[in-house]
Amino acid sequence: MKIIKKAQAGTFESSDILILVEPVSGNSGRKIEIDSTVMKEYGESIKELINSCLDSFHIQNIHLIAKDKGALKPTIQARIETALKRASQQ
Repeated sequence: MKIIKKAQAGTFESSDILILVEPVSGNSGRKIEIDSTVMKEYGESIKELINSCLDSFHIQNIHLIAKDKGALKPTIQARIETALKRASQQ
């Protein structure tokens, strides 16, 4: 999958996550920014989940911003998938 434009999915509501994605130039890799109300407890798990989702879509070059308000794993996965599909126009 190739990211060709900016896109987002999710909200700032409690128990949700806002995912913003945008393309990066060349082969600059993944830039992931996470802001979470549960960063101390689950920050590493959230980062691993994001990377796993990006791996499943074969995405290496992307800028992804996650603003989490305590979302559960399936919610995070769904928001990432939606944002990626919107950004790739699939």
